[in-house]
Amino acid sequence: MRALLRRRAISALVTTAVAAPVFLAATAAPAGALTPSPEDRHRQAERLAKKLVKASSGKSAHRHLEALQDIADDHGGNRAAGTAGHKASTEYVYRLLKKAGYDVSYQDFDFYESKTLREKLGVVSPDSREIKVAAYDFSAPSPQGGLKAALAAPRVDDTPGCGLDDYAAGDFKGRIALVKRGACTFQQKEEVAAKAGAVGLILYNHSGTAPVHGTVEDPAKAHIPAGGVSLADGEALAAAVAKGEVTVSLDVATEATKVRTRNVIAETRGGSADHVVTLGSHLDSVPEGPGINDNGSGSAGLLEVALKLAQETRKPGGKPANKVRFAWWSAEERGLLGSKYYVSQLSEKQRKQIALYLNFDMIASPNPVQFVYDGDDSDHKGSGPGPKGSAQIERLINGFLDRKGAPHEGTDFDGRSDYGPFIATGIPAGGTFTGAEGIKTPEQATRYGGTAGVAYDRNYHGAGDTLANIDRKAFDTNIDVIAHAVGIYAHDLSSLDEPVKD
Repeated sequence: MRALLRRRAISALVTTAVAAPVFLAATAAPAGALTPSPEDRHRQAERLAKKLVKASSGKSAHRHLEALQDIADDHGGNRAAGTAGHKASTEYVYRLLKKAGYDVSYQDFDFYESKTLREKLGVVSPDSREIKVAAYDFSAPSPQGGLKAALAAPRVDDTPGCGLDDYAAGDFKGRIALVKRGACTFQQKEEVAAKAGAVGLILYNHSGTAPVHGTVEDPAKAHIPAGGVSLADGEALAAAVAKGEVTVSLDVATEATKVRTRNVIAETRGGSADHVVTLGSHLDSVPEGPGINDNGSGSAGLLEVALKLAQETRKPGGKPANKVRFAWWSAEERGLLGSKYYVSQLSEKQRKQIALYLNFDMIASPNPVQFVYDGDDSDHKGSGPGPKGSAQIERLINGFLDRKGAPHEGTDFDGRSDYGPFIATGIPAGGTFTGAEGIKTPEQATRYGGTAGVAYDRNYHGAGDTLANIDRKAFDTNIDVIAHAVGIYAHDLSSLDEPVKD
């Protein structure tokens, strides 16, 4: 998952051998065939959902996690986008889906990796000291020897440094902005700081002990030299600025290199191409580890349900009413690049044919909480509601978990995973998530079990994200969520138009 936004790459969005996702015509209905009534569609949907939930399980999907671990072990310990490990992961998924009878394709695209050449930060006055800093990926270079300027801190609120109004109370021209992480993208914070007149940016983390590693996502979007520091160092600088002028020297420089990678797209041969049910998970890991929870778990769960759906659709009368499309994205860890590229290649007609998008990224965290994306913004936290239909998707998932007696709570559409490009273009979205680097609260520990005061995934983005980093109960529960949603939406989309009570 893309939290920490430690991105070293950005999609070039260039035309490639596979320039657009697969879109095949729906199977024509036999002459004289009767259109099923809404009641019939509902019964078909419930019947398929029950079959898929019964057939799909964390136990059966664990074989895919084992395969992904073996692939990482054989390819330098990771499955990062653009590496042999990721390529082998895509071949594993492709082979099983092709054998199951899906129309499967690779979607190739290029992206850039960022190599850090220089990263150094020092306080010049009032007292001289060095501070550990991480250069933004694709940062604009500082002058050789460093950019020397006074610090200025914009307002710290729920959206720090995300808009020019945060800078209204001070003079930032010729100064280096000291901004706290949170609420909007690293790129937006850099762009807003530049618009406010700042000549550089120091971003400090909102949690943990490490410097934040930001990105402007694209070499062409770099405006000013930018780097990240830890929460403690950032707060210390902010306290010093509040007392008087603080001058620092920021020295950063990066280099961009082009890399090729690919998404895997598979869809049912039957079902209406005018009503496409799309589900996705990212298949790449970070370079630091094998990524078995992040996001082998979502990828394995999606693959297992897809294979079980294929078994059902091969039976007489088993063709889905709606086309079901599964996607395994690449370069999510580089900035949602695979899903961004996919959405960018959709024509307006193709975009309108997608009825909804469901995202599954980290569904087996070792200290889990059962999060459901807050489609209606009923939690009133962070971003607003998703596009029309997102509230209904949330309701469908919550209703299923309620019937299972599984506790759950909302999580914000904060743009940290592959639903982002879909909701940005107006496609309703939803899905589940069991937590990343966030800390489990005592109330959550009481409700879900596990350990309060510890991260949901203590091995997040690390070498320890292995087969041992999986909570099997959470894995099984979320695979049931996937199976139920696929079964319902494959036959019946009517709930997307139903009113949602407050």
